[in-house]
Amino acid sequence: MRVSDFDYELPEDRIAQTPVEPRDSARLLVAGPHGSVEHRHVSDLHSLLRPGDLLVLNETRVIPARLRLRRATGGAAEVLLLEATDPARRRWEALVRPGGKLRVGELLHHGGEPLVRVGERTAAGDTFFVELIGDEDPLTMLGEHGEMPLPPYITTRLADPDRYQTVYARQPASAAAPTAGLHFTSELFERLADAGVRTATVELVVGLDTFQPITTDDPLDHPMHTERYRVPPETMAACRRAGAAGGRVVAVGTTAVRALESAAATGELSGRTELFIHRGFEWQVVDMLLTNFHLPKTTLLMMVDAFVGPRWRDLYAEALRAGYRFLSFGDAMLLERASR
Repeated sequence: MRVSDFDYELPEDRIAQTPVEPRDSARLLVAGPHGSVEHRHVSDLHSLLRPGDLLVLNETRVIPARLRLRRATGGAAEVLLLEATDPARRRWEALVRPGGKLRVGELLHHGGEPLVRVGERTAAGDTFFVELIGDEDPLTMLGEHGEMPLPPYITTRLADPDRYQTVYARQPASAAAPTAGLHFTSELFERLADAGVRTATVELVVGLDTFQPITTDDPLDHPMHTERYRVPPETMAACRRAGAAGGRVVAVGTTAVRALESAAATGELSGRTELFIHRGFEWQVVDMLLTNFHLPKTTLLMMVDAFVGPRWRDLYAEALRAGYRFLSFGDAMLLERASR
C-alpha cells in the first residue's frame, strides 16, 4: 500500500467555498449495486432509504476554537484549540503558530489582554498544551474572541457561523464539523421519520487528523491521533435491532463510522480511539455511509476505499465530470458497503 493509492487530481475550482441553501439541496451521488450511479439531492434521502433503516448522527458541536492573538513583541500568533484536557476547559491541546518561536510560559494577547499561556509540546511533538487565562467561563470567552475553525482550503469568509454547525449539534467540543451532517434540515428529518427511517446519535470529538494529510510513503505508518467518542447504549442496541430486522445502519459521516466501529471493536461504548480504518478492515456495524468528498492522501479517503473498494476512483471521477462540489461545504455521496 502506498500513499499514491489514495491520490487524485482535485482542481481548485471544485473546492466549495460556501454552503448551498437550503442545506439539503446539496447534490447526492448514489452508488448503487452492480456499478450503477444516480445523481440525486440530499433532499431525496427519504426515498433512497427503507423503512427500518437506522440513520446514525454525530451530535458533537463545533466551538469557535481559532484564536488570532498577538505576542508581547507585537508579532502575530494563532492558536487552534483541539480538545480540552481538564473538566474546567482551561487547559487544551492545540495547534500553535509560530510553534518554533514561542517559549514555554509566553503569554499571547487579544486586544491588549493576555488570553493564552503557552505550555510544553505534547508527546506527539506537533501540538502544544495551552492554558486559557482569566476568570470568565472558557466557552463564553471563546464565543467573544474565537472564530469558527474553517479548514484552510476555505478562504471565503462565512457570513453565518451557524452554517458550520449541524442543526442537531449539542455538546460543544469539536474543532471541526462532522460535515456530512451539515446537509440535514428539520424538514428532511420529518420526511425520513414519515418514511420509517429512525435516527440515533453518537459523539466523536473531531480532532487533529481532520487537519493532517498522510505524510508517510506507506500510509499504514501514519500515526493516528486519538479522539474521544461516546456511543449511548440505546444507539448500539438500535443498531443491533436494525440488523436483526433486515434494516441497514447508515452512518452520517466518517466520524459516526469511527465511533460505531470503535465501540464494536473494543467493546467499550466510550473512551478514546485511535482506530485506523483501511483496506482489509473487518466491518461490524455500518452498512451504508453518507459522506462528503474528501481531500487526496487522507485517512478519510482510506476509509472510503475500505468501504467500497477501488470503485471510489470511478465515483470520484464521475463526480468531477458531473460538476460536483468537493470537501466541507461540498456535495455528498451515499455508499453501500462493498462486502455487505
